[in-house]
Amino acid sequence: MSDANLEAIYREYIACLNKRDWDALGRFVSDDVRHNGRPFGLAGYRAMLERDCEQIPDLYFQIEILIADRNRVAARLRFDVTPKDDFLGLSVNGRTITFCENVFYEFLDGWICEVWSVLDKSAIETQLS
Repeated sequence: MSDANLEAIYREYIACLNKRDWDALGRFVSDDVRHNGRPFGLAGYRAMLERDCEQIPDLYFQIEILIADRNRVAARLRFDVTPKDDFLGLSVNGRTITFCENVFYEFLDGWICEVWSVLDKSAIETQLS
């Protein structure tokens, strides 16, 4: 797959997340996807995203950096959000916070099969202090 095609697929995937089009998630994510080394499967991955959107109703995935290379994507995603309750063990209490996620994806036959992500929790802690 060309880098341009992979980037286009990834942008469509992010648009799918932002539209909350969960039924279309299987167009992008493998049935046996893994997240941070854990086997989630498509149903588990979808459930994780739905929980995230329940906890953070204004969740919007904004791409800051995107690099596509053969079968991998690296992205820095920015979030300006207002979680309903505690988030990552922090008492956010309805405050709007800004943080980023650094995430890597591996694609196999056009589907996301592996996801590795790290959230910048220290940026949130700084805002709350």
